[in-house]
Amino acid sequence: MPLLDWRAARHFDATRDLPCALCGRPTPMRSHDREPVHKVCAEAWLDQHPTTDRFHN
Repeated sequence: MPLLDWRAARHFDATRDLPCALCGRPTPMRSHDREPVHKVCAEAWLDQHPTTDRFHN
């Protein structure tokens, strides 16, 4: 699986950290649907669920 490309500013919330939807630790990162999630957590989840588009841009 290729790495997610989350360089766009929309994937970062500079105003606050929220608990990651997958690990629960705080993160300023957001998915394309604005779900708080670490990029590495999303990539690991996608490796385990290859048929989903949950965290893709």
